[in-house]
Formats: sequence, C-alpha cells, structure tokens
Amino acid sequence: MITKEKKSMLEVYAFGHHIPMSPDKARRIIDQIRGRSYEETLMILELMSYRACYPIFKLVYSAASNASYNMSSKETNLIISKAEVNASTSTKKLKPRARGRSYPVKKSTCHISIVMKDISFDDEYREVDSLKSVKKVRWKKKHTTIGSHNMYSSEGIWDKK
Repeated sequence: MITKEKKSMLEVYAFGHHIPMSPDKARRIIDQIRGRSYEETLMILELMSYRACYPIFKLVYSAASNASYNMSSKETNLIISKAEVNASTSTKKLKPRARGRSYPVKKSTCHISIVMKDISFDDEYREVDSLKSVKKVRWKKKHTTIGSHNMYSSEGIWDKK
C-alpha cells in the first residue's frame, strides 16, 4: 500500500470522457506521443495535421498544469508515462431518407486518459543520466593517416602518377 501512495504522488492524470472521435483515429496519435517528454509532445501535436490532435493537445496541457499545481514540478521534467484510448458509447441518430424512411447514423466517442510522470523524483532516470557522463566516447579515431595505405602514392588518393 505504501508503494502505491508513493507512486500516485509522482504521477498526474488527465481524463477526457466522451470525446467525439473514433478510438482508432485517436490511437494513431497517442502511439506517437507515448513515452515522450512534455515539450516534444506539444511540438508533435502542433505539427501533425489530424483532427484528433487538438483534444489530445488540450489533455496533455491540462495534465501538465495539474502537475505544476499539485506537485509544483517543472514542465521540463515531465514525460508521458501512460496514455490510453478506450471506446465509449456511440450516439445514435436517424438520418431521413426518401419515401419517409430513415437510416441509423452511429457517431463513435472515446475516453482518453493521459498519465504524466515527473522524472526529477524518479531514481531510474537519475542513474541513466549519471551513466551517460561516465561513458567514454567511442567514435573518435586515435590515428588518422590517409596516404599510408594508398597504392598509387603516399601523398593522397587522387594523385596518380
């Protein structure tokens, strides 16, 4: 029970209920932002040209404002730890057709939940950051000689005799 309370203190939720869009269309965007930082998520949502981006943008912004108000955390330390889209009820309407008939029209809705985590409180992210500073750079070459293995001359590759 103690771990759940501690874990819930580190996470902030934002829920959107009965959003009028298809769950599949919302999942397409949620899959792009899951696990990313708050600032990167806002850039992605502003640049994507889907109609489902705006309600998700509002939820992410709401979760960040909840984090700054409830936990007094900075927006640069937030990441999206969990994002879900679930199907909701569908509104049913009747569309009038010829000869007094009608056809049903089903508009689907969805529930979106976004959970943000503050990485400044988390020990896993601190260990990863400390390991990056200790890690050696492997891409630097120690010896750079161009002409020593050339079969034409020792001056360079393009100097033919």
